[in-house]
Amino acid sequence: MVRKFTQIAFTPAVKVAQEQRGSRQTYARFEQNGPSNDTITPEIEEFIAQMDGFYLGTVGSNGYPYIQFRGGQPGFLKAVDEKTLGFADFKGNVQYVTVGNLDENDKAFLFLMDYRHRRRLKIWGRAMYVEDDSELIESLKLPNYEAEVERVILFHIEAWNWNCPQHIPIRYSEQEVAALQARINELEELLAKKQQI
Repeated sequence: MVRKFTQIAFTPAVKVAQEQRGSRQTYARFEQNGPSNDTITPEIEEFIAQMDGFYLGTVGSNGYPYIQFRGGQPGFLKAVDEKTLGFADFKGNVQYVTVGNLDENDKAFLFLMDYRHRRRLKIWGRAMYVEDDSELIESLKLPNYEAEVERVILFHIEAWNWNCPQHIPIRYSEQEVAALQARINELEELLAKKQQI
């Protein structure tokens, strides 16, 4: 089975670059051996449910890419079905670059990075926004999150690929650092009590 992301990412120019640098033969085998990676697996759904942010890439009519961070509570990016992700798009700086880009070109890219566990997931697909479907908006809204939802963005997966952990720095979120500090304090208190005995 052909890995679908290679059909998207390995353009003729990329294959020439691989050939010139000695990796084409390896990647030719890689393309032909493995799952197609175009549906949401349980592992991906679990990974996505833990994420509190990701990067969304679109392309402008001038051919330039546009990357924007989208953030919220963990789980705000949701699996709608086995080939579709969706999220509530909160009111931001009102530049509407992503919306304008999607009006002309629905090709899009999601980049999800888990710094703590050194994992990254790349997802290629086509995206669309929906502004006037209150039922859909309600289904993707976050409970107890006060940000104003302007629309929903649906992302139809064409391919995905886990990227290697090489060169990913380990970082912790504020909440993770607070939890670690609380645990350290608890252990120090236990140690101090044992030393008093």
